[in-house]
Amino acid sequence: MSVVLLTNDDGVHAEGLAALGRAFAELGEVYIVAPEREQSACGHALTLHRPIRPVQLGERRFAVNGTPSDCVNLAVLGFLPAPPVLVVSGVNHGTNLGDDVTYSGTVSAAMEGTLLGVPSIAVSLVDGGDFDQAARVARLLALRVLVVGLPRKTLLNVNVPATAPRGIRITRLGHRVYSGKIVEQVDPRGRSHYWIGGGDPKWEDLEGTDMTAVHEGYVSVTPLHLDLTHHRAVMELNDWSTSLTAQLRSETGRAPVAPKRGDKPRKPRRG
Repeated sequence: MSVVLLTNDDGVHAEGLAALGRAFAELGEVYIVAPEREQSACGHALTLHRPIRPVQLGERRFAVNGTPSDCVNLAVLGFLPAPPVLVVSGVNHGTNLGDDVTYSGTVSAAMEGTLLGVPSIAVSLVDGGDFDQAARVARLLALRVLVVGLPRKTLLNVNVPATAPRGIRITRLGHRVYSGKIVEQVDPRGRSHYWIGGGDPKWEDLEGTDMTAVHEGYVSVTPLHLDLTHHRAVMELNDWSTSLTAQLRSETGRAPVAPKRGDKPRKPRRG
């Protein structure tokens, strides 16, 4: 049977992940590889300076002392008995709409799967919603992805409303800003410390966005592409190269040295 990988950022014991496990139980050989504790808003972090240790909690169920991206990296690159045909991350406790995708550990796990060549889906649920219902939506989309695939370097970011969905919409990312993010407090010794994350989000009700779809009771399915290049800006800024190169040479007072034939390029470092 085909291997399917489930993960999340709320931790291996989270209710949303358990719902995914139930919904996907008969879809293949399902493995759960998830963080041992909550990793919300950790973004696309990888652990590079200490060992990653998976601990088996049950049949095909593992807790990892790392981030969601660590879990996917470990699972896809050899920990599982066979490479997964699908990565599903979630069901997240709370939405990942608009700009939230840049912080989300849930979405980042799906990004890591996509980077490693595995079709991937991130699924999130409005607070107070039904996890089993969201997991059924995820299964429906997973079946479609397994049949028709996804465009190259593209993942699906799915958000499910709290009420019974009126339908499914293909959407684009919206934009929302959180007010009052910094909360200052004073400890018993009089020293200030800060909490990040308070305040209600302000968002624009624009047609075609994920926020509007969920607000109107629809499941939003947003294709996200990993090429972050602004291709139009590349064309608009292209004439910068000549003038900036001239300025650089003027400031350094010397012409650049061409690499010698046979020199190996330096290995890029993550981070």
